[in-house]
Amino acid sequence: MAFDTFGEFINMGGHGFYVWLAYAIGAGIFLFNVLSPILYRKKLVKDNQRRLRREQS
Repeated sequence: MAFDTFGEFINMGGHGFYVWLAYAIGAGIFLFNVLSPILYRKKLVKDNQRRLRREQS
């Protein structure tokens, strides 16, 4: 499907809201799946360092 203007591309024949919302939800899920393990690992490392310091003293 070809669009004549950028505005038509964004509007997607009246379905733009749903199309772009689906892309945004997909991107949000993707970001969550990437960032969640990274942040969880950081928390685990910090907790382990705190526990080791407590055990050494």
